[in-house]
Amino acid sequence: MKIKNIILSALVVFGLTSFGSVANAACGKLVIAEQNWASAELMANVDKIILEKGYGCEVELVPGATMPTFTSMNDKGVPDMNPEQWANAVYTLLLKAVDEGRMIQGNKAPITGLGEGWWITPGTIKNHPEIKGMTALEILEHPEWFPSKEDPSKGAFVGCPAGWGCQLANANLFKAFDMEKKGWVLIDPGSAAGLDGTISKAADSGDSWLGYYWNPTSMVGKYGLTPVDFGVPFAGRDNWDNCIMLPAGECADPKPTAWTKSEVNSLITSGFAKKGGNDAVTYVEKRTYPGDVMNGMLVYMADNQAKGSDAAIEFLKQHEDLWSTWVTPAAAKKIKAGL
Repeated sequence: MKIKNIILSALVVFGLTSFGSVANAACGKLVIAEQNWASAELMANVDKIILEKGYGCEVELVPGATMPTFTSMNDKGVPDMNPEQWANAVYTLLLKAVDEGRMIQGNKAPITGLGEGWWITPGTIKNHPEIKGMTALEILEHPEWFPSKEDPSKGAFVGCPAGWGCQLANANLFKAFDMEKKGWVLIDPGSAAGLDGTISKAADSGDSWLGYYWNPTSMVGKYGLTPVDFGVPFAGRDNWDNCIMLPAGECADPKPTAWTKSEVNSLITSGFAKKGGNDAVTYVEKRTYPGDVMNGMLVYMADNQAKGSDAAIEFLKQHEDLWSTWVTPAAAKKIKAGL
């Protein structure tokens, strides 16, 4: 027990690299969360193939979702890894779990180019070339560019479906930017499919569209959505956590702000580091998907109705130049031979 405590203390104080030099045992059985959206499914299945074929691990994928998976890892130490944990959803709890040694941010940026916020369609830029380089503050002075179908005299801003955390954020940002007085209406798309439908319809018809979305997603990759700079800085976590993310009635005076920085981690437990050994830990550290590659894979999944397991094979076949940099040469040979 004393030795185990020393190892875990070293892990927390010196980080994964130092710990990796201690833990060189053969890979054992690992449990990885396969969460219920496309990019997370892809990542979990790629991890399974690479860890099994490259390093001889025994990997079990279990269903997951942001909060339940984090809670289980934090309370029970299972699963051993969450490949795509959106950190903002568990910000305070995550810091505490890392500080107390229960969890490790195995990779603080497993996907590049990600983020939430406001976006426009290519048709918007074609219809209004002057919008290039304009901030949200400037765009909001032109509601006439985005006429609402219900009331063309108003500009339509498409928010999130009720029940999503971003629905609260957009409602409070709508108030913070004084959008109603500027001639806008906030549109509830009703569902995820409804939100995607507003984008695809606008993109296919060449209409202008302004609203909320996030990256990486197949919609951004397929339709070439462009993010909009808010034109104001992030106004701080207190404004965001204690006002912007609260129901409108509980946020009396929201301050204009940029969207909080989106942070995704590949979280591992201390058990992953112990069971997986140095090679598994190093692989997680190095495993980073460029945003354009991830969006391309998400388009592939959407167009082909591909499951995560099928998409993982496609990714490994098409992007050997990328994933081979994540693993040892010996592991790369084994993985390639096993495809």
